[in-house]
Amino acid sequence: MIAVQAAGCAPIVRAFESGADSAARWEDAHTIAAGIRVPAAIGDALILSAVRESKGTALAVDDAAIAQAWSACARDEGVLLCPETAATLAALERAREMGAVRRGDRVALFNCAIGQKYPLPAAAQSLKRGDPIDFKRL
Repeated sequence: MIAVQAAGCAPIVRAFESGADSAARWEDAHTIAAGIRVPAAIGDALILSAVRESKGTALAVDDAAIAQAWSACARDEGVLLCPETAATLAALERAREMGAVRRGDRVALFNCAIGQKYPLPAAAQSLKRGDPIDFKRL
């Protein structure tokens, strides 16, 4: 099991890395992923225990990585994730790089919301109604 938090609010990650049994409150919490901006988790000890018992890890990803994963999934897969789920996708890439997830491993990312509730990034290009669409250019 891998616990994922935004770098701007990562009390579980900090506690995991320090070996603590509970997570101290995170001051000045900030991230584009509002749903995981949780400075003090009620189940912190349970989360830490589950991650450790599963021989897992805890990862923090910054907002730039979240935004990149969010955009890439929409562009490449046609799925508009919420930023919270994009954080798990960004963390998956880090987990692969560090060897915590290997080729052939089965992975489940929890999609906890929808991207439509967030403002979309500005489009670099616009389409005009009635004009042919050049899909390769998009």
